[in-house]
Amino acid sequence: MTKNFYLKHHTFHIKAIFVVLKDVFEKGEYADKAIEKVMRANKKWNVRERSFVAEVSYDIIRNWRLLNQAGVIEGKLTEKNLWELFGTYLIFDGYELPESNNYFKSLNEKKIITQLEKFQKIRKIRESVPDWLDEMGEKELGKNWDATIRALNQRPAMILRANTLRTTPKELQTILETEENITESSLIIWSPDAVELKYPRNVFRTQAFQQGLFEVQDAASQMVSEFLDVKPGMRVIDACAGAGGKTLHLAAIMKNKGRIIALDVKEKKLLELKKRASRAEVKIIETRAIDSSKVVKRLKDSADRLLLDVPCSGLGVLRRNPDGKWKLSPEEIERVKKIQREILTSFSEMTKVGGKMVYATCSILPSEGEEQVKWFLDQTKDKWNFVGEKRYLPDVHHVDGFYMALLEKIK
Repeated sequence: MTKNFYLKHHTFHIKAIFVVLKDVFEKGEYADKAIEKVMRANKKWNVRERSFVAEVSYDIIRNWRLLNQAGVIEGKLTEKNLWELFGTYLIFDGYELPESNNYFKSLNEKKIITQLEKFQKIRKIRESVPDWLDEMGEKELGKNWDATIRALNQRPAMILRANTLRTTPKELQTILETEENITESSLIIWSPDAVELKYPRNVFRTQAFQQGLFEVQDAASQMVSEFLDVKPGMRVIDACAGAGGKTLHLAAIMKNKGRIIALDVKEKKLLELKKRASRAEVKIIETRAIDSSKVVKRLKDSADRLLLDVPCSGLGVLRRNPDGKWKLSPEEIERVKKIQREILTSFSEMTKVGGKMVYATCSILPSEGEEQVKWFLDQTKDKWNFVGEKRYLPDVHHVDGFYMALLEKIK
């Protein structure tokens, strides 16, 4: 269905988008949570309706600065301002404005097009990022910043990770096609368990998902677990497990043999991990909430492999979380860098001599990746060997931005 169809016949869908925008930009809610709340309030919507509201909400958030400046929209998000913002978005997306909508009559379409063309030459407006982020990106990435931020301002692909305890990527493609009518998908050569869908779908409602045949996980994110070099029977610690996407992948690579201890400071996330593990038929995960420093100290020198997927700026996943660029600040990034160093220093002690550790971030900034690893190796002298590193780039690999380094403890 076209956007004009919704404009003419389903104004309440547009107003649902306005609710999302107000929640994100006035109440400070995360975009995915704001959209999820709107979906829960409209359970009777079909797939197309849900897709329209979600995709347009994300598109407007993704291009927030450009749309506001092109439409010269200022002040609070009144109904008039929101409709004018939506009209500007339609022009930006190549649609003609319906004459039936009174709010669009105040918009000067030719002027907006002229503004949009002018702003194509100004990167920070074209890609809708704050001034400070544009300056920081250019400082850290140099000439690569332009292509990187352009890629991060595009819609992300939907990528699944086949649960190899239950199926294979090729078998999953067949199941999705025959049982779920998801006919267009492809494998990603460099990410062995990944299946990319050509069109976004609400895959969480499929029987294949309920049966634990796959998880939704970006291809670069999947490579973090691959990079840790785990083997069946090992004792592995995932020290910043969260809801366990990488934990579950590690268990699959280990063929459900060995032991994985999943740690996190938020017990609620670990409860979600338990549910996901049950669905995936993973039986080797033990969860422990980090409620004091004793939890980490008790695990000293015990891990064959340690995964530190540390808290970070999240600048590598702006395609999925476009509101992140408006919630971040330079001060927050500096705070996160200190936490990364603290985690590296204290948590690395859980690795046994001869064991290996992966330090990973979903950030594009070298100051959160390569520079942190260099700092750690300088601090620990001869205790660790640098084995290797990888960086996945949104503009090169068409995935989220990820950095990962593999280190070996030698004494």
